[in-house]
Amino acid sequence: MNKKFAMMLVCTATLSSTFCFAADEKSATYKAAKESANTEYKLAKSKCDAITGNPKDVCIAEAKAARIHTEANAKADYKDTLSARTSARKDIADTDYDVEKTKCGSMTGNDKDVCVKQASANKVAAVANAKADKKVVEARVDANDEKLNAQYKVAVEKCDAMSGQGKDNCVTAAKSKFGK
Repeated sequence: MNKKFAMMLVCTATLSSTFCFAADEKSATYKAAKESANTEYKLAKSKCDAITGNPKDVCIAEAKAARIHTEANAKADYKDTLSARTSARKDIADTDYDVEKTKCGSMTGNDKDVCVKQASANKVAAVANAKADKKVVEARVDANDEKLNAQYKVAVEKCDAMSGQGKDNCVTAAKSKFGK
């Protein structure tokens, strides 16, 4: 099913105009960012046509990198998930590696080897940081969930001292407070 059609069905069924406008605005912002990135890329790439050799390759790689940076960040903002943000950081690391490796193209011998190894090391570090940050966020979310569950159990335990309607109200309040 077409995403726009499905979104219209949800908007119509729920009559939640705030949600629908927010979704449409988010989609429009994402599309505008992609279009802007492509326009900027074409403009930057056209400036590279006056250059020759490795500097031209570097210029084109930098233009592509700028486009990918913008698109990856826009996609992460659009999806607004931890996985999307991690994926964007990995895409950016890949494109930065390509730029650095292209810059190494003008070098020779050991200098070129060192340059390529440094570019590779920078990419590995960026990807590792993205993965580590994702794990840290996931661990914090899990820890917060565990804390809330523990607090919920304490609240329910306090309710056990009561009886009848008071206990029922206490348990209902605890469930409401802790989203159970």
